[in-house]
Amino acid sequence: MNISPTAIPDVMLIEPKVYGDDRGFFFESYNALELAKALGLRQEFVQDNHSKSRQGVLRGLHYQLAPQAQGKLVRVVAGEIFDVAVDIRKGSATFGRWVGETLSSDNHKQLWIPPGFAHGFLTLSEFAEVFYKTTDFYAPRLECAINWNDTDIGINWPLEQIAVRPILSIKDQEAPPFQSASFFE
Repeated sequence: MNISPTAIPDVMLIEPKVYGDDRGFFFESYNALELAKALGLRQEFVQDNHSKSRQGVLRGLHYQLAPQAQGKLVRVVAGEIFDVAVDIRKGSATFGRWVGETLSSDNHKQLWIPPGFAHGFLTLSEFAEVFYKTTDFYAPRLECAINWNDTDIGINWPLEQIAVRPILSIKDQEAPPFQSASFFE
């Protein structure tokens, strides 16, 4: 397993060793010891989430506030997405910056997004199934969102790769701008 920092060092790209032959493939998708060694801390995951989205669906930018902030280990089990993390930790040197990675069932890459980051993704393929582990339970009263195309953040979504306008939930359509969001201290 190769674990390396992205342009925002706390967000890690995880690339498993894939063993394949004419029967198919095998890879280790999660190893607590390897992740702990790479992150310098041990993460306990308490909830698994699985979503299916059609092409053009954009989910995000979502996060939960303390005391139930969630870290997420994200992977794609079918299809392809552009996955994004936005640093919303006020004292961070990378506050307000974003990083994005293409994750797919073909490249088997995963993204570790620690607590203190907003998360979102755009479905690039005909459909995609996204599976992610979280470090805390879903808490609706602490759930927050930021507008997906906020100009202060300036995410370069690969919209040219989809055949439709981004498809958003009502909640995501009504998400506040970055400057009005609740942040981590």
